[in-house]
Amino acid sequence: MIYELRQYTLRPGRRDTLIELFEREFVETQEAAGMRVAGTFRNPDAPDTFPWLRAFPDMPARKAALEAFYGGPVWQANRDAANATMIDSDDVLLLRALAEPPAWERPPVGAAELPPSMYVATICHVEDGFAGFFDSEVAPVLAEAGVPVVARFETEHAENTFPRLPVRTGETVFVWFTRFDTPEEERVVELPMLKARLTVAPQRLRLRPTARSAMR
Repeated sequence: MIYELRQYTLRPGRRDTLIELFEREFVETQEAAGMRVAGTFRNPDAPDTFPWLRAFPDMPARKAALEAFYGGPVWQANRDAANATMIDSDDVLLLRALAEPPAWERPPVGAAELPPSMYVATICHVEDGFAGFFDSEVAPVLAEAGVPVVARFETEHAENTFPRLPVRTGETVFVWFTRFDTPEEERVVELPMLKARLTVAPQRLRLRPTARSAMR
């Protein structure tokens, strides 16, 4: 599966406006076009952002799905309202799944109860071949500490065939997700073996699922 990890920078105070619009209008309509809205989140450390994750079977399917959705009537009717909440929507990592994220049954439109869980996404800038090192040296340490990896991804270097929506280029990343039942259970596991493999400190995103997130 091909994934996009999208992080929108929003106008101050507009996050809930966008999430309400997104969960009402853009979930089922994107999935009807051939993609899957895997996770939608609030970042408690960055209140004017909207991180979310969507998936496609492969790159040709991605192109077809994006053309169908962004050329379709629902986006056309709601794009001005959505774009009015945003400052920037170009922070997008194009990724290939090495292990798919978990998904639960999504609540219906209008659901308001927030899941109690927290995900943490760790983004590392790496060299080719990092995935094998991670699986053999890092993942077992996380599992032993009670923080198992629930999804992992690496950069998809294929050409972006839907340039209307830019993606980040010229970098190779490895991204892994962990999940905690509650924010109080969140903890950082020391991973000294990473220091020799990374030239830039990892980025750590704390992610609280929205009411209709499939990752819960």
